[in-house]
Amino acid sequence: MSLRLLQHVGVDGTRSVIAATSAGAAFVTGVDSVRTLAERAIADGTDLAGAVAAYGTGASVDIAAELAAGRLMSPIDHVDPAHVVLTGTGLTHLGSAEGRDKMHRAAADAEKQTDLMRMFLEGVERGKPGPGERGQQPEWFYKGDGSSLAAPGAALEMPDFAEDGGEEPELAGIYLIGADGTPFRLGLCLANEFSDHVTERHNYLWLAHSKLRQASLGPELLVGTLPEHVEGMSRIHRDGAVLWEKPFLSGEANMSHSIANLEAHHFKYDLFRRPGDIHVHFFGTATLSFAEGVTTREGDVFEIEAAPFTLPLRNTLTRAAPRSVLVKAL
Repeated sequence: MSLRLLQHVGVDGTRSVIAATSAGAAFVTGVDSVRTLAERAIADGTDLAGAVAAYGTGASVDIAAELAAGRLMSPIDHVDPAHVVLTGTGLTHLGSAEGRDKMHRAAADAEKQTDLMRMFLEGVERGKPGPGERGQQPEWFYKGDGSSLAAPGAALEMPDFAEDGGEEPELAGIYLIGADGTPFRLGLCLANEFSDHVTERHNYLWLAHSKLRQASLGPELLVGTLPEHVEGMSRIHRDGAVLWEKPFLSGEANMSHSIANLEAHHFKYDLFRRPGDIHVHFFGTATLSFAEGVTTREGDVFEIEAAPFTLPLRNTLTRAAPRSVLVKAL
């Protein structure tokens, strides 16, 4: 039975951790965060399931009801949000057969081979290296810190200067850096790596700007063996009706890069192995409503769901009020 961990906050502000399997869900005794649970597992030389067993579980809980009541938090956080690092990779998924075929046929013409296309094809060729080999590095971007994470059910707020606010349904790896600098993968979350696709389309060199937006994680942290194949659905609801929906695929069977290769190229940098830090690393997607001509607007609700996760991720699109920033000389 796959183990999923959730973070809960009660009406009085008391925090708890929930352990869920197909047999049901229950509060973990005496622990108030997944980070604390992971630190216990590392100290004991066990895994997260072992740490749950060591603490024990108590009262059962209906996680769907708790999600509806707004009492489920992001499944990972830190007391200091600056110690949560949000990053991601792009051009990592194979996408549809038709899309791959178009890219390969266009790549045969050197005059049409863009940097994007070349990076994609190099990933297809060398994104899943064998043992002891160094694979092709992926596209990489920085997204923000823990203050940029919107809770499940909360609004995804685009800045007042944003050109667009669009969903990106994908998986995110969650990591804790141990005391000796070892990155420990805690598991995977369903994620909406919310981005500004109009800004990115205007000039690909503005990708860095387009990614400095909020993001949201599904309420469940899936621990244990990584799923090879994940199939889900991405939807946009407008005025109570489905405006757009499309299936999406993830997991290594649907990717041009292995998870291990993406991890190796992220954690090869010393600054990403600072003890105690949390890393949320988005693994990319091949399914976007923007690519199909959808223009989102305030009030739209993004919904992402996929097995083996049992709860959906929903967020409403909002826009921040204009803010004036004045730089003062000292």
